[in-house]
Amino acid sequence: MSDPNPPEGLSSSRAPHEDIRRSQPEARHTTDMEFSSFYRSTAHILVAFLVNQGATASVAGDIAQETMEKAYQRWQEIDNPPAWVHTVASRALVRHLTDAREEALDPVPEPTALLPRPEEAAEWESRQVILQALRTLPPRQRQVMAWRLSDYTPAEIAEQLGITPNAVSASLKKARRAILAHLARGEEDPHARPGY
Repeated sequence: MSDPNPPEGLSSSRAPHEDIRRSQPEARHTTDMEFSSFYRSTAHILVAFLVNQGATASVAGDIAQETMEKAYQRWQEIDNPPAWVHTVASRALVRHLTDAREEALDPVPEPTALLPRPEEAAEWESRQVILQALRTLPPRQRQVMAWRLSDYTPAEIAEQLGITPNAVSASLKKARRAILAHLARGEEDPHARPGY
C-alpha cells in the first residue's frame, strides 16, 4: 500500500497515473475546443475549394465532412491543419472524379450543417460565372486555381501538390488567361446547368 503523503522528492507509485487520468480529460477538452473552432472557420471554405475544383455542392459537402472527421482523428499529429485538410480533400475529390463507375442521378440531398438548403446551394452554384469559367480549364490548371482562390501562395501550392513553384506559376498564368478569354467571349449562361 502506498503512502498517501510520500516524503518530499518521492512520490507514490499511483501519483503519475492519477495525473495522467486527470490530464487526459483536460487534453481531450482542449483538443475538442481547438478542433471545433477550426471546423467552424474552415468547413465552408473547404466546400468552396472543392466546388472550385469541380465537385457538385453535395459531393463537396460529403468530402469536406469526411476530411474533417479524419482531421479530428489525427488532430494531434497535424502540423498545418488548413493545408492538411485541403490536400486530403483534394485527393479525395480526384479519386471521386476518376472513379469510372456510373452513378444514378441522386435526389436532392438532405440538409446538413454544411449545406443547410441543398437546393439553394445548387442554384447558387449554377449562377456563378467564375465556376463556369473554372469548368473550362484543364484539371491541373483548375486544381491550382482552386488552391489560389483559397488564398494559398504559389510556393505553398507547389509544396502541397509536390510540383515546382514555376509549374504552379505557369499553370496560374494559363488559367487566368483562359478565364479572361472565357469571360470576354460571354460564354457563361446563368440559366444552364453545367455538366460535371
